Amino acid sequence: MGKVTGFLEFDRRGPNLRPVAVRLRDWREVFEPQSDEAVQVQGARCMDCGIPFCMQGCPLGNRIPTFNDLVYRGQWDEAAEQLLDTNNFPEFTGRLCPAPCESACVLGIGADPVTIERLEYEVIEHAFARDVAVQRTARVETGQRVAVVGSGPAGLAAAAQLRSAGHGVDVYERADAIGGLLRYGIPEFKLEKSILDRRLAAMRNAGITFHPSTTIGENGTSLSELQDEFDAIVLAIGSTRPRLIPVRGADLAGLYPAMTYLEAANRAVAHDRRSLIDAMGAHVVILGGGDTGADCLGTAHRQGAASVTQIEIMDEPPRERPNDQPWPTMARLYKVTSAHEEGGERWFAAETLEFHGEGAVREIVVRDTKSGEVTVTRADLVLIAAGFVGPELEGLGHNIAELVTARATIAVDAQWRLDGVTGATPVFACGDAVRGQSLIVWAIAEGRSAAAAVDGFLTGGPSSLPTPVTPYSLSW
Repeated sequence: MGKVTGFLEFDRRGPNLRPVAVRLRDWREVFEPQSDEAVQVQGARCMDCGIPFCMQGCPLGNRIPTFNDLVYRGQWDEAAEQLLDTNNFPEFTGRLCPAPCESACVLGIGADPVTIERLEYEVIEHAFARDVAVQRTARVETGQRVAVVGSGPAGLAAAAQLRSAGHGVDVYERADAIGGLLRYGIPEFKLEKSILDRRLAAMRNAGITFHPSTTIGENGTSLSELQDEFDAIVLAIGSTRPRLIPVRGADLAGLYPAMTYLEAANRAVAHDRRSLIDAMGAHVVILGGGDTGADCLGTAHRQGAASVTQIEIMDEPPRERPNDQPWPTMARLYKVTSAHEEGGERWFAAETLEFHGEGAVREIVVRDTKSGEVTVTRADLVLIAAGFVGPELEGLGHNIAELVTARATIAVDAQWRLDGVTGATPVFACGDAVRGQSLIVWAIAEGRSAAAAVDGFLTGGPSSLPTPVTPYSLSW
């Protein structure tokens, strides 16, 4: 383990955030760097529990006590080797994951948990800086080819794993740039796109071919055409149909799904221009209190909104773990992100009744679900961050009813394979398209597991690739 008494001697210390007044003037990531010494001290807090519940909390099964100990000892290359064995993209999870591992940390029962997510971040950043091989390559080429449709975290994980097994991999993305949600759904202040581009460069160097601006299905290359060209296909198309709020006035101009707003903002930052949906000078209302809502909040602040109000229909979560959400589960607690620290109001237990305006929205009417009190407030721009209701399947050219579950997600068998698709070439699926809207760490885990299933099919035997999770529809 790390220092035997480290958890008694050292407090939890994450990186400092750049001052609010400074970070609101740019789109750079919000954290200041930590020294190696400070990071190693955090690694020393790991207790190296006999039963590492942190590993069970992580869908990827990251060897957390092992790399914590290696960080404490300053063995950065060895730590990276351990981490990359189980996680293809620690630079993404180290920035974006809500860290269920930390909720399961044994130290967290009576003290603050280990800064596992940040240690993960530091390990992979040191690996890139020290030119450690961050993408596993194949020793032998199989001569077989796989098409991956979708370039979000699930698709990229599947592609990386399949390439490491020696298969040729082509990744297709309908957007004009590779990355899926990572590219256009995550604000720059949480994930600078240079970090994504750095990873994609490593994947290209390993032999993976990317095809942006390529639609698979309706008005593009058909799924059957891919089946004729490849030996297997993986659908990692995400859950992209937004959940809307069907109340009076919902058709007014100025109401947008959160992802439409975030994509416009990310494109504007990439091209150094003003966004097509800009919050400058506007009174902004965000419907949804989750991470996507917080992303909209931070984006609106940087665009110069006059005010921002985030409305959540659920009750305000507790500050401390409630009895009905015991350790080591990931409890729903009151969360203050960097965006919340930057300003804005938060309303809980508030139900949207209707929108007012002539042509464009100007007011929103909400009701307190506890008191019944109705409030009318100014709203020039309304962003709906209420989640998603499934993948877009209409253009695949197959009977949709045969492809989906009762939850409107793609139905797969125990080997991540679709039953309702004809043709000699099998079609597999993974990620949010199968699980439903979920965490980035689950997407990566499912991409890795689906890759193992594909590899097993192509090689005709058990795959050497890891299988961290089973399909969501089979795990309940």
